[in-house]
Amino acid sequence: MSEEQQQPEHRSRPTSQAFRDFVAQGWAPRSSAPVEPATVSPYAAARRAEVSSAFPGERLVIPAGGLKVRSNDTDYVFRPHSAFSHLTGLGADREPDAVLVLEPQTDDEGNDAGHEAVVYFRPLADRDTEEFFGDSRYGEFWVGARPTLEDIEAELGVTAKHIDDFKDNVAKDAGSVSVRVVRESDVDVSAVVDQARSSQAHTDERTEKQRELDAEFARQLSTLRFVKDEWEVEQMRDAVTATSHGFEAVIADLPEAISRGRGERWVEGVFGLYARHEGNGVGYDSIAASGDHANTLHWIKNTGDIKDGDLLLLDAGVEVDSLYTADITRTLPVNGTFSEAQRKVYDAVYAAQEAGIAAVQPGNKFSDVHAAAIRVIAQHLFDWGLLPDGVSVEDTLDQEKGQYHRRWMVHGTSHHLGIDVHDCAGARREAYMEGELKPGMILTVEPGLYFKADDELVPAELRGIGVRIEDDVVVTEDGHDNLSGFMPRSADEVEQWIADIWKR
Repeated sequence: MSEEQQQPEHRSRPTSQAFRDFVAQGWAPRSSAPVEPATVSPYAAARRAEVSSAFPGERLVIPAGGLKVRSNDTDYVFRPHSAFSHLTGLGADREPDAVLVLEPQTDDEGNDAGHEAVVYFRPLADRDTEEFFGDSRYGEFWVGARPTLEDIEAELGVTAKHIDDFKDNVAKDAGSVSVRVVRESDVDVSAVVDQARSSQAHTDERTEKQRELDAEFARQLSTLRFVKDEWEVEQMRDAVTATSHGFEAVIADLPEAISRGRGERWVEGVFGLYARHEGNGVGYDSIAASGDHANTLHWIKNTGDIKDGDLLLLDAGVEVDSLYTADITRTLPVNGTFSEAQRKVYDAVYAAQEAGIAAVQPGNKFSDVHAAAIRVIAQHLFDWGLLPDGVSVEDTLDQEKGQYHRRWMVHGTSHHLGIDVHDCAGARREAYMEGELKPGMILTVEPGLYFKADDELVPAELRGIGVRIEDDVVVTEDGHDNLSGFMPRSADEVEQWIADIWKR
């Protein structure tokens, strides 16, 4: 008996032949309206062509991944692997268990002729099948109608095949065709690929080499996403616009968040409502950190109260249906006005962000953004007398012997942004950290200062103040475009923003 068969079954499911015959009858014909090509399809095709040219003659396997159990017999909402989405154009919750295969092609003379893109997936089942009414994970009765093979071909401009054909097809010519797979996406698909490989002469050394080839393939797919095409930039603009609406809704409801108690959860919920309504949802767990919680960099518990006089650090982003996400932070005085100490810290962070944004220029290094912002942070800490005695700004900026300023800003200033909130994270460190900024790259600029309530090395009036300001910036041919720059950033602008929203 299989493990699945041993699991207790508590659903009441009709099984008689009479019911099967009955449930298959009496349905209106399915819509015959043609599926229009997705606007992303030519862009996804261009991305696949770039991958094809990098791996000529190899079979390339990019799984979407499968459903993941949340608890017992309930699954998390599905999100396809980023590489799969990037190369197919499928976003939102489409299509669990699908696999994109770039199948190598040859011309009549046997020369390399690129790849055919084939999407293997589970298409819409006929109404006379048990899947139609009885499969709670995939059945139409339970989760809605799936696309047909023809639908996917028309939408994406690829060849579509049933997922049941994948195992045999991926093993075809296994002895003569090199196969690479994005391993971390789907362990079951990786196991099928490994089984196909095992038909070849098998040694531990060969297995290790194949895994190295897989890892390099995944790195290449991550690196491919550094430079965004025009369609991706527009998706990011949409994500930023939706995010700004969520921020404004939070500001409008700040008095409610204060009065209700557990206000961080209220803020999280208000933003989440807008994220879900205007997009696919949040791009990452929102940080709604009030007071000293702002000094915990990844405060996603959001269990605290919001009190009059607090600063609220809201780090949140809407992920649109294509899976591209904004990542924006504003630090807001919840009563509408910064205190003198709060403004002092805020102005320092704002000055650092201005320096970081100015460094977003084609030809600069990615690391230049952090270098520009952190120098401003270090200068302010020096001016305030917070660095150890005898330590200058240059001393603390020394990578080997200094870095004292990082006590109050431990994180980096920037990361790439796109279909993942920390996009391109699989790229090699030297390509990322020391990479040259090129038009089409999108990155965050997000310096901060964090003075924990129990930090005895800072003046009492600064303790418990945490500030971060974050914007999403695209590199252009002649400089940069701050996609979220229309959202107020300076202290005066933020106070006016809050006042204007409260007057509505």
